[in-house]
Amino acid sequence: MITVASFTLNPVQENTYILYNEHNEAFIIDPGCYFTAEEEELQQFINEHRLKPVKLLNTHCHLDHVFGNKWVHKTFGLELHLHPTEEKVLAFAPQSGQMWGLTFTNYSGPLHFLNDGDILKLGEDELEVILAPGHSPGSLCFYCKNQHFLIGGDVLFRDSIGRTDLPGGDHETLLNSIRQRLYVLPDETEAFPGHGPSTTIGYEKKNNPFVNG
Repeated sequence: MITVASFTLNPVQENTYILYNEHNEAFIIDPGCYFTAEEEELQQFINEHRLKPVKLLNTHCHLDHVFGNKWVHKTFGLELHLHPTEEKVLAFAPQSGQMWGLTFTNYSGPLHFLNDGDILKLGEDELEVILAPGHSPGSLCFYCKNQHFLIGGDVLFRDSIGRTDLPGGDHETLLNSIRQRLYVLPDETEAFPGHGPSTTIGYEKKNNPFVNG
C-alpha cells in the first residue's frame, strides 16, 4: 500500500510528493526544494521514516518542479525520469529561473524517458503513467488504480486548471487532456496537484468552471 506525503516548497508554493510503501521504498516526485532548509525538511522526513528513495520522477519540467532534482540526484543517487518532450523544457528551466529571479543549478545527470501507459512499480504497487499535455508538452500524471489516487502535476487543480501561456502550452490541448484522460477515471479518485489542495475527479466534473463552462 502506498502512502502519499506532500510538502509545499519554494517561493512558487509547489507541491512535492514522496510516495512510499510498507517496505520503506519511496518515489520522489517533483522535488521543488529551493532553499537549504527545504532540502533539510525532505531529508529529515526520509530519515525519520527510514525511507529508501528508489526513483526520481518529474510530472513536467517547469522550474518550480525541478529545483531539487540535482539535490536528489546527489543525495540519493537517483536518475531522472520524465517524458521525452520535457527534455527541452528541463534545459530551459535555468533561463526561466533567471527571468523569475530564482537562479539555480540544473540537473545534468542521465535521463530516463516515460511514455503513456508505462507502469511504474513501487514494490507490489503500481502507478500507471498518463500523458496529459497542454500545460506543458509532456505533462505526465501518475495514477494508482488500486488506491484511487492521481499525482497530477499542473494539469488539474481544485476549481482550476494549469496555465497555458508558457512555452509549449496550449489551452484546448489541456482541456482535451482533462476530459479524455482524467475525467474518465472513477469519481472517487483523489487528485494531488502541483499546487494547492487535493481534489477529486467527481468534484471537478461537477464544479470546475474552466473545463465545464
